[in-house]
Amino acid sequence: MVRRMPQTDNRAPGPGSGPGPKNSGAGTTHFGFEDVPETEKAGRVRGVFESVANRYDLMNDLMSGGIHRLWKGAMIDWLAPRPGMALLDVAGGTGDIASRVLDRVGADEAGPIVICDLTPEMLEIGRGRAIDRGLVGTACPNGLHWVCGDAQALPLPDRAVDAYTIAFGLRNVTHIDLALSEARRVLKPGGRFLCLEFSQVVVPALARLYDLYSFNVLPALGARVAGDAAAYRYLAESIRRFPGQQDLATRLGGAGFDQVRYRNLSGGIAALHSAWRL
Repeated sequence: MVRRMPQTDNRAPGPGSGPGPKNSGAGTTHFGFEDVPETEKAGRVRGVFESVANRYDLMNDLMSGGIHRLWKGAMIDWLAPRPGMALLDVAGGTGDIASRVLDRVGADEAGPIVICDLTPEMLEIGRGRAIDRGLVGTACPNGLHWVCGDAQALPLPDRAVDAYTIAFGLRNVTHIDLALSEARRVLKPGGRFLCLEFSQVVVPALARLYDLYSFNVLPALGARVAGDAAAYRYLAESIRRFPGQQDLATRLGGAGFDQVRYRNLSGGIAALHSAWRL
């Protein structure tokens, strides 16, 4: 289930390509609080992000009060990117994580960065922003590569990258364990996995307020700013269906990762998970 977008550089660092999907999609899964056939979820997720692509980053600022910027800053701090590091950023269509890595190490010192996303509209926005910032061509000699692809069947060869990042995207995949297995496959030995995702609030009083905000304010804000209340209702529901911090850590270990750790952010509203392929 990999679609190519027009006028997009689909090259990856190194030859070859990843395997096809390993699941038949014969069962059901969740789309927010709704149970749907596995074969439908990716299309419905893509539809959500097609709908909100033009206002996606603005909505992130509004619905988090800008705190998502601090969370992403913490992600980059923990990643500690180095010059020449080959990076794959999954579900990174608007290029936010990639641009932060370039800001940290310098565009002329950065290694190749592959930005992979399921939704062509998100990639178009990210690529346009990179062009506006002068980050395409000689200013970024090792290249930003924009790839439309599925986290469960990454279009990269084995052992292709030094680091894999995914921010607010893992909860949208149909098979989380398959996506984690794919992440390990494309990492080189010694490579780093880092995931930033909404998680389970660990402060009871905050959890009650967060529920009120998520199921009342977010859909109303989505309707007013992005013209799509349902997309942000799905956002709130998908967070509640996502594995908690320790569950995700256990799944990372089950996928073959080592040195699995996590950090709560803002009382567990978000969490960072780190792991290594050794």
